[in-house]
Amino acid sequence: MPETVTRRRPRGGILAPDYLPTTVGMFALIAYVAFEALAVTTVMPTVARDLDGVELYALAFAAPLASGVLGMVAAGAWSDVRGPVAPLIASAALFSVGLVVCGTAPSMEIFVIGRVLQGLGGGALSVGLYVTVGLVFPALLQPSIFASFAAAWVLPALFGPALAAYVAHLAGWRWVFLGTVLLVVLAMGLIAPALRRLARPAASAPAPPASRLWWAGVAAAAVLAVELLGSRRGPTAVLALVAVAAVVVAVRPLVPTGTLRARPGLPSVIATRGLLAASFFATEAYIVFVLQERWSLTPGRAGLALTVVGVVWALGSQAQARLGQRVSDTDAIRIGTALVLAGVALVAAAVLLDGPAALAAGAYVLAGAGMGFGYPRTGVAMLACSGDGDRGFNSSALSIADSLGGALALSVAGVAYAAAQRTGTDPFLAVFVLAAAIAVLGVLTAARTARSTSADSR
Repeated sequence: MPETVTRRRPRGGILAPDYLPTTVGMFALIAYVAFEALAVTTVMPTVARDLDGVELYALAFAAPLASGVLGMVAAGAWSDVRGPVAPLIASAALFSVGLVVCGTAPSMEIFVIGRVLQGLGGGALSVGLYVTVGLVFPALLQPSIFASFAAAWVLPALFGPALAAYVAHLAGWRWVFLGTVLLVVLAMGLIAPALRRLARPAASAPAPPASRLWWAGVAAAAVLAVELLGSRRGPTAVLALVAVAAVVVAVRPLVPTGTLRARPGLPSVIATRGLLAASFFATEAYIVFVLQERWSLTPGRAGLALTVVGVVWALGSQAQARLGQRVSDTDAIRIGTALVLAGVALVAAAVLLDGPAALAAGAYVLAGAGMGFGYPRTGVAMLACSGDGDRGFNSSALSIADSLGGALALSVAGVAYAAAQRTGTDPFLAVFVLAAAIAVLGVLTAARTARSTSADSR
């Protein structure tokens, strides 16, 4: 067995001297990926105008979503064969190259290419970090490190858009991208000592089939096609069902066997992660919209719900980390999914009954607390079910379920919104009822996440 800090007894948690540089470096890398995912929303209108590419505005958002899935699959397969060191370095380099391309792009077409590279690198980076956590941090500390990952997404959500706007105003939008490159290099320097202690696996897993990359491409393209086709009128909309079927077919080789049937153990952990993301992010996409349209709140006041959710998510993550093994992974996931269901259902009820805006916003915050408590434990439960030969594949599957679950739900929610508008029904209610139905599936699947006595297989 390679000598890693996995064998050391925890001393002082993830901020102990043995772990501090690695913890800070990993936190920073996740935060930079999150910053680029969130802050770009602030500067994208300026980018599109400056590069005369308003017609490619939507594609600039969609491109990293599609390429990110490919990055996740490639990094997972590579990590299983050679360990996480090379994939992690390559993904950080690819992410940085994407930043440089975006920051120096002379046209919108080149900018979109940079976004594709960002997505490839960012998706692969998340998987590489998950695999590294399993090798560097002992099981007792993994809930804490995953909680820090959640916090790394929260901080950019709170301050990223304002910081990006300030940087764009002070130095130009290009430095929103270029300024992050040096920070990525510094973060990789912090985790380099831990990476040097990770030897290549003694018994390398067989190379996974290249077809997984093709299936990942099909899944990503099909997810984007669902809304593009489903929102149209006439026979073309029927093709959206074909796109949904294509997603299901393409996902099967990318996740453990039995995931789509919620088989007990690891498959249900992966499925629950996807359903959590699907329900919550479909709600998140429309909560500010409905607060403005239904209750006439200003964008600033409606946006406070997002800020509060970021804080509550972080607090929930810290709560589950402090409880540690006093609450099992399965129980934490069950509690989290139940809170998400309660929150989303209350949002739907507030819309249906035309209740106060505070009820809708508060219900959304409740769902955020559920995500904070249950979401990190899906990563811990996944690692508990993984070994050296499939840790990369399973980490990749968790990230794929996360990304594709949320993206597919958003696409279907867009279709439901458009269909409700055409039929004269409440489009917001249609979206939140859809999200609540997904949350019900999440609760049912969470009950099956207890580790199976038999070995999970792909």
